[in-house]
Amino acid sequence: MAERLVKVYSVFNRVWHWSQVASIFILLFTGLRVMGLHTLIPFKAAVVVHTAAALALLLLWAFATFWLFTTGAWRQFIPTRTGLRAVLRFYAWGVFRGEEHPYQKRLRRRHNPLQAVSYLALKLVLFPAIWSTGIVYLLHGVWMHLDPGGQGLWLVANLHVLAGFAIAAFVVVHVYLLTIGHGFREHVRPMITGFEKVALTPEQEAYLRADEPGRLKP
Repeated sequence: MAERLVKVYSVFNRVWHWSQVASIFILLFTGLRVMGLHTLIPFKAAVVVHTAAALALLLLWAFATFWLFTTGAWRQFIPTRTGLRAVLRFYAWGVFRGEEHPYQKRLRRRHNPLQAVSYLALKLVLFPAIWSTGIVYLLHGVWMHLDPGGQGLWLVANLHVLAGFAIAAFVVVHVYLLTIGHGFREHVRPMITGFEKVALTPEQEAYLRADEPGRLKP
């Protein structure tokens, strides 16, 4: 297979990604204020912005989920054990020795095995945990009569915070991994332009040239 510069990220894909990035940073910033870890903005303003950003992000996730299933893009997140050990070895050892990344991106499989597992866990565990606890917390006035001692609210709040810090940890690791290998700029550029180098079979390249020439750069 030969590597070609192909448009693999649609406009919606990129808008979804950067909107999600902005929303998560807003939620982390306002969430830390609600917890009392900084006083850069008023508490009430932080609560209002946090709630509005959370609802907007939840709506975005709903649209993104619909898009993933209607376009078949969800298949990119199916985990595989093939090549997982090589990728783990690269990040634990090879990257510090200047070795090349062992995974070659393909048109139908952009994510390496470790990315696929990580993103799937994010979408199936952490994201549902953060929005479910957030909604339950937001609706406390509806069920507070069932929780006279406040233990339920305490549990929901702490689970929400735990999920939030887990997502924050994911963001830190994600940004760190963007700085290794070919460098931060090279890793971020595809999510801006939509084009990325991927390995194509002769049949895939012929199809793109014939039916979708705009997706293939010379």
